[in-house]
Amino acid sequence: MLLAGAVAAGVAALGTGGAQESAASTTASSPTGTAGSRANGLALADPTGPYTVGRESLHLVDKTRRDPWVPKAGNRELMVSMYYPAHKASGKTTPYMTTKGAQAFLEEMGLEVPAKTIAGTKTHARTGARPASGKFPLVVLSPGFKTPGATLTGLAEDLTSRGNVVAVVDHAYEAAGVSFPGKSILPCAACGKIDSTTFQPAAEGRAKDLSFTLDRLLSRTSPWKHAGMVDKKKVGMAGHSLGGASTAATMEKDSRVRAGVNMDGPFINSGKSSDLSGRPFMMLGTKADHSPGDDTTWDTAWKQLSGWKRWATLTGAEHMSFTDLAPLAGQLGADDPEGLPGKRAAEITRDYLGAFFDRHLHGKREPLLDHPGETRPEVTLQHRDSRDPSPRS
Repeated sequence: MLLAGAVAAGVAALGTGGAQESAASTTASSPTGTAGSRANGLALADPTGPYTVGRESLHLVDKTRRDPWVPKAGNRELMVSMYYPAHKASGKTTPYMTTKGAQAFLEEMGLEVPAKTIAGTKTHARTGARPASGKFPLVVLSPGFKTPGATLTGLAEDLTSRGNVVAVVDHAYEAAGVSFPGKSILPCAACGKIDSTTFQPAAEGRAKDLSFTLDRLLSRTSPWKHAGMVDKKKVGMAGHSLGGASTAATMEKDSRVRAGVNMDGPFINSGKSSDLSGRPFMMLGTKADHSPGDDTTWDTAWKQLSGWKRWATLTGAEHMSFTDLAPLAGQLGADDPEGLPGKRAAEITRDYLGAFFDRHLHGKREPLLDHPGETRPEVTLQHRDSRDPSPRS
């Protein structure tokens, strides 16, 4: 994939476990006659669940911490996109990104794609939609290093449509293209500062961000006006790349998170608590880089996990195959002919995370987690469960 591959070049080491940040030296030209010139433009896949998706933005400030990347900026700030099950035919369609935000992101990554093309991607979330009745599990998502939370929009919309409240967290100064109140779009001050010596503190810092997010969303004085929708006893978490490492790091110290997923990110070894007290955890990665023996952090994490667990890999997938950049690249005509098509990668990611949270937050039986079946030959369950370490496909 030209688009996803170019972005992946900037964070390649995070996906292979080396935790080295490198410059995005590869550029992707917008193919002639692609979605930028099509009448319908780019679009995210339709959500698979029965609920309409509502969306709102929430600005959180942790007054107990200074920003680790720009201390002079003051308190640590987060932008949280709240997705929630909603009534049909209410609210207005939410933009994917602002044109200014898309431009900042594309420039940071060195991608030659028109900002309006990316910003104009059709979403399914609706701002101001009336919330559905009832209580729903909460799933928190953390994006990869350099990439804004918008790149997880497709996944967030699908999880929400299946009956979850979803909070996508943007961490200040860790990506380009994210706007903060009173500060407009913040630069990626952390870009160029994460390497093998700083990756662990970066992941641990994000874990503090994620726990703080839970503090606010689950408190009696939650700043989110629809907080009553959340079932506080059913909290899940997932992340891509650095966000995946941060998910595991959060669970090590925060028992409120019942189940988690790491999508193609390395793990940090924090000691005895890495068993996550037997809570469910899924590792979902590329077969090329995250099969047994390819990433020592995954091998170590697998041995430490003491509860329900799955290790699934996708043949032909790239590091960014677990984000919106994969299907958008496919629509731009930039799929790798020898790799996993972006549309297919998005479908598998959606299905596996949906099944995981359906099982562990909704209590549903999900055969997909035991065997991918003939309809998903790209998926290999390297280990079925903690009692049966033999490879399964």
